[in-house]
Amino acid sequence: MIEVATGQVTLSDRRTRRTWSSQVEDFRIAAVPVTRALYARVVPIDGSEPDRPIDTVSWWDAVLFCNALSVVEGLHPPYLLDEPAETAVWDHTADGYRLPTEAEWEYVCRAGVAGPRYGSLEDIAWYRATSDGRPHDVGTKNPNPWGVYDMLGNVWEWCWEQYDPQVYGSYRVLRGGGWADEHWSCRASVRRRSHPTLRIDDVGFRLARSGPGSIEGFPEG
Repeated sequence: MIEVATGQVTLSDRRTRRTWSSQVEDFRIAAVPVTRALYARVVPIDGSEPDRPIDTVSWWDAVLFCNALSVVEGLHPPYLLDEPAETAVWDHTADGYRLPTEAEWEYVCRAGVAGPRYGSLEDIAWYRATSDGRPHDVGTKNPNPWGVYDMLGNVWEWCWEQYDPQVYGSYRVLRGGGWADEHWSCRASVRRRSHPTLRIDDVGFRLARSGPGSIEGFPEG
């Protein structure tokens, strides 16, 4: 996992034309999305294409995986689960694997770069023009300046937060664009939403872990 130092990031939403700033504390993020091989450590799946990003997983699947992998590795699971309702509360003191917050995701995606992308899209992302209509093995395009791969393209990535609970209820945030998307969806600022129990063939996720101490100010949605 990549160590990420504290900083601030400005997020925006094109639909509402809203802009807001978020403070990001020290944390760690995986250099690549969760692969089929890693997912198979705790969830029985077909073992073919082990280096391809796991896809067709819901937000709820991702949360369950984070807790399960944490237990396997002797860490404290970060999510308190209400399984009948398929909802979770984040225990910020836990040291286990979790989903990145939306602010963490964009902060890492930008990696100190001011523009919408951290390089030429053809060099950094599997998207509609380069993907041949399918996902590809992780880490096969160029990383961003912080050494993180596939932040744009390949698969969309679930984040922790609800998208806009007053309008869309429990829908959760997706970031990054995927292998089926046009270039305009593969930008650091683009936000997408989906129901937390819906599985889509271009959606996966990436792991994060909290740094020393607690993280303040993020919603438990």
